Amino acid sequence: MSIEKTETRAALPPHPLRGAVVVITGASSGIGRATARAFAGHGARLVLTARNGDGLRETAGECAMHGAHSLVVPADVTDAEQMKELARKAVEAFGRIDVWINNAGVGLFGPVLKADMAAQRRVVEIDLLGAMNGAAAVLPQFVRQGRGILISNISVGGFVPVPFAAAYTAAKFGLRGYMAALRQELVAHPRIHVGAVFPAVIDTPGFQHGANVSGVELRPAGPIFPPEKVADAMVEMALRPRAERPVGWPSHLAKWGFGVAPRITEWVAGAVLRRYVRKARRMPEAREGNLFEQSRGRITARGGWRRERRGGGKRGWIWAGLAGAGVVLAVAGVGVARRGRR
Repeated sequence: MSIEKTETRAALPPHPLRGAVVVITGASSGIGRATARAFAGHGARLVLTARNGDGLRETAGECAMHGAHSLVVPADVTDAEQMKELARKAVEAFGRIDVWINNAGVGLFGPVLKADMAAQRRVVEIDLLGAMNGAAAVLPQFVRQGRGILISNISVGGFVPVPFAAAYTAAKFGLRGYMAALRQELVAHPRIHVGAVFPAVIDTPGFQHGANVSGVELRPAGPIFPPEKVADAMVEMALRPRAERPVGWPSHLAKWGFGVAPRITEWVAGAVLRRYVRKARRMPEAREGNLFEQSRGRITARGGWRRERRGGGKRGWIWAGLAGAGVVLAVAGVGVARRGRR
């Protein structure tokens, strides 16, 4: 079994999450794997799910190094019955569910005109309907318990549209709205918390695993953050729930840029991504990636992109550029409007 090297931590005093029951979808690699390790380090009991059973067992092995007990349940988030069964097995094993993390997600990069509808539909099924299936499975248990925390991993793509990833954008914008609606429906249950994290560009194998019909090689552009940064945000959300938490400063900028000046930010995003596609290395063969089958190849928390990009970064400040431009131009526009009124 290939165990990814993790940092050794000093013995910790009793932690509020010790003994908590945490369900994590998409736990075989990337952010899900890092998140499992983070909760394991705080003494949580874990229920891990993904389509890739081998990857899940490796994640469970890494969590065992922290002394954590993990229940491995291979499942597909697009199957509502499998998600109900996942919740049932968690309660059967541990008596309750304290935290449920909707983390499973896929990507499809390329123009809409080159992506068939089956592929686009599959992105929405996994990224949006998969999270909805998770919520539908766990919320009845939260109501019975009178408490619980539901967290969804949405991404910066839920704050600002991502050209050449239209289906992904649709799913992430939809999931942000769904989580906001849930919060209002659950106002009568003050101990049930609904929140989401919005990571910027993260160093995961998702770029290698995702579908690509663009005709060019997809390589993440910096700044690139480690998945452990998102994992720490997940733990923080479990300890101090909040509605939305951007992860990485480009995500903060994207939120405010699109919120204050949506058309400007949209235009900048389009210009930057169109240039990226023109300049990128050609890759004529399209690939379906992990849309319809489980991920292959590198099944780890990190994708190795930060190591590759170290010392470089000229090409990379996409999110900073598009979001920052939106904020600056919006503020300038407000100033001009005020002076005009005077």
